[in-house]
Amino acid sequence: MSKDITELFHDNALCKGLLQEIVKTVGDSPFRFMELCGTHTVAIFQSGISSILPKTIKHITGPGCPVCVTHEEEIESLLMLSENKDVIITTFGDVMRVPNGNGRSLKHAQADGADIRIVYSALDAVEIAKNNPQKKIVFVGIGFETTAPTIAAAILFAKSTGVKNFSVLSFHKTVPAVLKVLLKDEDFSVDAFMLPGHVALVTGIAPFQFVAEKYKIPCTITGFEPADILQSILDLVKQSKNKQAEVHNLYTRAVRDAGSKKAMEILYSVFEDGRGFWRGMGEIADSGLNIQEKYADYDAKKIFSIVIEDKKIKTACACGDVLKGKIIPSECALFAKVCTPANPKGPCMVSTEGSCAAYFKYKIK
Repeated sequence: MSKDITELFHDNALCKGLLQEIVKTVGDSPFRFMELCGTHTVAIFQSGISSILPKTIKHITGPGCPVCVTHEEEIESLLMLSENKDVIITTFGDVMRVPNGNGRSLKHAQADGADIRIVYSALDAVEIAKNNPQKKIVFVGIGFETTAPTIAAAILFAKSTGVKNFSVLSFHKTVPAVLKVLLKDEDFSVDAFMLPGHVALVTGIAPFQFVAEKYKIPCTITGFEPADILQSILDLVKQSKNKQAEVHNLYTRAVRDAGSKKAMEILYSVFEDGRGFWRGMGEIADSGLNIQEKYADYDAKKIFSIVIEDKKIKTACACGDVLKGKIIPSECALFAKVCTPANPKGPCMVSTEGSCAAYFKYKIK
């Protein structure tokens, strides 16, 4: 019986050979790479790769978890909206436990009587709107370019089917924009990037070319199986050793260099680039996906006069520094002491794709 393709990427001999080649190639030179995808974060720890890499290679988690980068004030706006008895808030499950600056979350609001429902897609929220015509249904739009086209499609569907009590509170963000901010930080230092495969599936590789061309930093786009990740690390080490800086697509079984033209068309038929707010990084120009004026009737920010501002909040939670790669989760004073998955003090411990949650689950020190 032939092996499933995913099994091939778990082959022990293949992975061992790739690891040996990595060790041989990197030598004694220190090498730091950052991944920018929550799924990569989990895959690297779950597969044990982080524990078997040579000590000269340091893996850093970046701002690749959409829940983790959700700003405190975005959560605060949801909490205020939840007090409106005419509103039903619909959201993905992870968002429920993300705290605002004072540690309060949608879970607390739900316990206090707010009508907040977990859905699996924005279309589920449209269906709730159809079944509750007397209520205003708000879907919490959180995610990167990966999920934004599906949210745009839900708005288009709601409009085409005459559903007028459905709207989206868009907190979507774009990955290339935050990369530009990281790279301008004088204290930021990495030797290579493992780029997000899911995002590239939609955008293609063009939006990431500036990293290699302007900053001379090697990049790879890769999948999520052990051999994918090891192959990616090997490619990054080789590029670095050879003084190369290119964006290599190693995930060709899923990602086309040009991305998905249709998905991008749908995304930008509804959204436009605008202000975005990131946990620990504040406001970043043109890093948010805001709903265009022609779909204002489906824009919860306009309907409910919601304005997000980057308020400076004092907190002992170091999620911001973790997301910027300045510290690892275990270096946060709260980690595994007062901050645990059962009692998260920051979003990086909430999401299953969060770096703090991964460090805690896999006991990484």
